[in-house]
Amino acid sequence: MKSLWARKPIADVIPDDGKGMRRTLGTKDLIFLSIGAVIGAGIFSTLGTAAAGSLSPTGAVLRFGAGPALIVSFVLLGAVCALAALCYAELAAMIPQAGSAYAYSYASFGELIAWIIGWDLILEYAVGNVAVAISWSGYFSSLISPFVELPGWLTHGYFQAAASSNPAIHGLIESAPRIMGVPVLLNVPAFMIVMAITWLLVVGVRESTRVNAVMVMVKLAVLALFVIVGAQHIDTANYTPFAPNGFTGIHQGAAVVFFAYIGFDAISTAAEEVKDPQRTMPRGLLWGLGICTLIYVIVGAVATGLVPYQQLASSDPLTHAFNVAGLQRFGWIISAGAVVSMSAVLLVFQYGQPRIFYAMARDGLLPEGAAKLHKKYRTPHVTTIITGVLVACAALVADDVATYDLTNIGTLFAFVLVCLGVLVLRVTEPDRHRPFKVPFVWFVGLGGASACFFVMKGLPANAWKGFGIWLVIGIVLYAVYGYRHSRLRRGLPPRNFE
Repeated sequence: MKSLWARKPIADVIPDDGKGMRRTLGTKDLIFLSIGAVIGAGIFSTLGTAAAGSLSPTGAVLRFGAGPALIVSFVLLGAVCALAALCYAELAAMIPQAGSAYAYSYASFGELIAWIIGWDLILEYAVGNVAVAISWSGYFSSLISPFVELPGWLTHGYFQAAASSNPAIHGLIESAPRIMGVPVLLNVPAFMIVMAITWLLVVGVRESTRVNAVMVMVKLAVLALFVIVGAQHIDTANYTPFAPNGFTGIHQGAAVVFFAYIGFDAISTAAEEVKDPQRTMPRGLLWGLGICTLIYVIVGAVATGLVPYQQLASSDPLTHAFNVAGLQRFGWIISAGAVVSMSAVLLVFQYGQPRIFYAMARDGLLPEGAAKLHKKYRTPHVTTIITGVLVACAALVADDVATYDLTNIGTLFAFVLVCLGVLVLRVTEPDRHRPFKVPFVWFVGLGGASACFFVMKGLPANAWKGFGIWLVIGIVLYAVYGYRHSRLRRGLPPRNFE
């Protein structure tokens, strides 16, 4: 039992054998990766659910909306994530490893907790990418509809149609073609975009960040258009009532939109591919958070002023807001921007997941094949391909709303452990060199952990049940494989595999 809590010495966290990934990224690259991950599905898709709330197919209220007070939800999330980002910055500078919260937990709490958080991060990235791919498909279908009208059974997965409160989408189950009596509902665009992103990431991180930088510039230009044009058509009457569901709506709205902020964990997975990580990681994390929070607040204020908040209940709220406000001529631009924007989110999320597998396999907790790098591109190609195929297949049939909730609860749990991990290492290794130190560390650490847990409470019961089932499965897998093959338990250092 004692070995379950064995902590990996920080000096052994990263094998220094010349066989690792290439360090090619700078501060600007990290900031662009951050904007690429954070400004995406949260602002182009979940913003509508956060403002208006959501109903079940029977009309029952699943969650209350924040209304125009959505901007308060964004500010609340910005404050919560600022506390977590400070803790991430200290740990990322001190432990610059690809494993992110997994690596930090291994050094802070020991192997069992590290496995749990590594398994949790799989939920965060893989399931999160399923949700983003489904949302991307909706915008893509809307964008090409004037030219090519794809049948609904090729753009909606079975579970998405089954959970929808929209009669037209729910009715696809009856009208779809059938094979042996089973309705065929497959989200083909979602599948195709995930496979395209997977190919790009196998080619190399330098090429991926260049593509991401272009997509970030496009999405910022589109959001600037939305703000400039939308601000000229704001009706201040739409801001009343400001918080129609009180703090409950603000709280639940923040829990929904938190999906947007998981990009900060993805940035920390790039630590082994960053030049001068002790300086670059803190700067990239904190600058990225500040820029993204400001963008969210501005866009939220314009969206809720442009139309009554109830009318934002759409899978494409920004385009829908323009259409309702009589600005249809700009709608296609917003849809095009959303397609590009969420492509960037897919790229960053899909970038992070294989690197978690890579770090865990290097420690022996997963088969060594997951830690192999491509001989030419020096990328974890095996796990990149496996992750891409699994995510693409899930996106064919899954429901995006349910996956948002699962991703949010997994990410918040990771944030809680990161905030507490900073405090643990301050006690257990007080003399360790820290290139970046969290100011007022006990207030920030305890406050960040408490705030993240508070946001978790705003998620529905089904998210907690799904999270519990996921953790149980993970513990069983650790007992069957990870516990027996752990290199730390066998007295061996982590290693890279050619």
